[in-house]
Amino acid sequence: QVQLVESGGGLVQAGGSLRLSCAASARTFSSNAMGWFRQAPGKEREFVAAISWNGGRIYYVDSVKGRFTISRDNAKNTVTLQMNSLKPEDTAVYYCNAIGGWGPASRASWDYWGQGTQVTVSS
Repeated sequence: QVQLVESGGGLVQAGGSLRLSCAASARTFSSNAMGWFRQAPGKEREFVAAISWNGGRIYYVDSVKGRFTISRDNAKNTVTLQMNSLKPEDTAVYYCNAIGGWGPASRASWDYWGQGTQVTVSS
């Protein structure tokens, strides 16, 4: 069974930065596109960013484009989300998962989720 462990969240003022990391136990990690999702209070979980298996393709939703950077290290089974110029509307629990589909149609392809990491941006 896949285990996903997200870390790096915290409380930051608007305009600040955080770096999230996700460690995955899946043997198939390096052959999967990976991505980040987030869930704000009272809202459904939404897709944020994706990176192809080799890092050659990257996609961001418009709301984070130019502020967030996704990367991966297949040797360490990790995927990272560097978040700069944070806004209060970025406040959410952030999760990683393998990606099915691509672009706006990206969806989580593993049934399991980690505990997520809380990001809180104060105004």
